Parts: sequence; structure tokens; C-alpha cells
Amino acid sequence: MWYRSAMEKTTLYLTEELQAGLRDLSRRTGRPQAELIREAVASYVSAAERPRPRSIGIARSGTLPAADAKRWVHAEWDREDAERRRVERPR
Repeated sequence: MWYRSAMEKTTLYLTEELQAGLRDLSRRTGRPQAELIREAVASYVSAAERPRPRSIGIARSGTLPAADAKRWVHAEWDREDAERRRVERPR
């Protein structure tokens, strides 16, 4: 069988009951077991919730609303730039 996209082979261990159910479903639907497994795994993976980054909200202190974050960052950059110029100024 030729596939449109690259496939990788994997080994899967199933219980007897699950294997019997898969074999039965394959026979009833006329679809290969591998196709049924790929479809089930794709459905499971797409439905699984992705974990949120743990860093979101970690520094929440209530002192800097999100709307002010850009202004704060630019003020910090300006402060650091002024400090760097003061230190780098020839004497």
C-alpha cells in the first residue's frame, strides 16, 4: 500500500479483548486494522488538551496590569540605556 505522507512503523501491545474488538470492527467495516488505529490515535491526539506554559501568571503580583506591561518594558529599557550611557561615558 502506498501512502501520501511518510509513515513510521510502530509496535502496539493490546489486550486480547481489545485485539478481538479491533479485528471484529475491521471485518465489519472492511477497513484495515492499521487504518482504524491511526484514525483512533489521530482523534485522541487532536482532542487532548495541550498543557499551558507554567510561566503564565507566575509573577502575578497585582502591581502591573497587563495593559501597562508594554509601557513598563520600554521604561525599563530607557532606564538601562541611560545607565549604560552614564557608565560608558569617557572621563
